Amino acid sequence: MTSTDTEISTAVRQLRDLSLSAARAAALRAATQLGLADVITDTPVSLADLAAEVQADPNALRRLLRALTWQGVFAELEDGTYAHTEQSLLLREGTPDSLKDIVLWSTEPWTFELWPLLADSVRTGKAAFPKLHGDDFFGYLRTEAPESAATMDRAMTQSSHLSMQAVVDGLDLSQAVKVVDVCGGRGHLIAALMTRNPKIQGVLFDTQEALDNADRRLHEGGELAARASLVAGDIRESIPVEADVYVLKNILEWNDENAVAVIRSVVAAAPPNARVVVIGNVVDASPEVTFTTSVDLMLLLNVGGGRRTMKEFRTLIEKGGLHVESAQPVDAYLALLECTVAS
Repeated sequence: MTSTDTEISTAVRQLRDLSLSAARAAALRAATQLGLADVITDTPVSLADLAAEVQADPNALRRLLRALTWQGVFAELEDGTYAHTEQSLLLREGTPDSLKDIVLWSTEPWTFELWPLLADSVRTGKAAFPKLHGDDFFGYLRTEAPESAATMDRAMTQSSHLSMQAVVDGLDLSQAVKVVDVCGGRGHLIAALMTRNPKIQGVLFDTQEALDNADRRLHEGGELAARASLVAGDIRESIPVEADVYVLKNILEWNDENAVAVIRSVVAAAPPNARVVVIGNVVDASPEVTFTTSVDLMLLLNVGGGRRTMKEFRTLIEKGGLHVESAQPVDAYLALLECTVAS
């Protein structure tokens, strides 16, 4: 079959567009760093006022905005002023549906260093990050890039907030007594589960650094403190907590070896008849395949891990010593797998 000139033109255009995708990511990061979304309010703003407010060169800012408005981020009106679009509204600071920190995390400086090494990781099946920085990904963030680590923390919190209500609604804890949120970060999920289920005891298990910054409701004097415990440790070694429900949300994205080690830590800690609830993004159940597959490749680069299909999820979970009892969607992005310790 011979392609027409129009089809060839479309293919060329699409391929060239893909080859410069990094420019779009960089433009989005620049707009976020400049805080353009917070300067533009309900009233359209002129280029001169925008440039003055964010201390930018007017001509360079015009070029940045031209690139962004073409993608639907901000809108240029007929009088030359700039206004919000549905996309740019998501870049505002402190709004419930904000994606600001997720955008910053997805475009951190180390991401632009890693992408050119993707062919190496595809050849080896291993993370490229240690070769680039001489340290594992999380070790590097802790010691060399604390600001990036803080961005990650905010982005993970932001991501958790976006899905938290769906998880709370979809997880039946009516018969539970003690629930552990494994590697639960700041503990917003366990706090929400405890609020929804006022009889359960909640345990947040994570690193000491994460616990120090946990939801204030869980700390001494907080409204949930009487039913809450904060336990520090390394998930890959052991979980020194017995409970009847363990929740693992978005923490099995490491390589298979580490992910299986995490599951086995849970299995070793779990008493007979304990429930293990695994919640994660599933590639073949996502409405945003481009986003999901891109995150999958980034996880390959930085930790040697990735996103998995439902079949791969089940295989990994069972390899770790759990039996999958059921699986159901939580929302458009997450699946919830109810598991028990295999006999």
